[in-house]
Amino acid sequence: MPSRTTKGKSSGQKLNALQQPVQPSRELAAIVGDTPLPRAEVVSKVWAYIKKNDLQNPENRREILADDKLEPVFGKKKVTMFEMNRYLSNHLK
Repeated sequence: MPSRTTKGKSSGQKLNALQQPVQPSRELAAIVGDTPLPRAEVVSKVWAYIKKNDLQNPENRREILADDKLEPVFGKKKVTMFEMNRYLSNHLK
């Protein structure tokens, strides 16, 4: 029976798009920091910020109500959780 190899950086496998470090824009860096992070970690940090600051609409939890830091990232006061990644992508290089 062939042995299983562990996946990840140590096995020499190429990183997928979610694992590649990306540089946040100045606006997004105000929330997640200015060091390159994997895309998945950026999303996790943005969600942590949203929850910490109670920015989900209490009447519709799928909506995020942008504060002064998130509005420059989203470009508007309210987005749905499904739209959020599209706006975040515009701030990652």
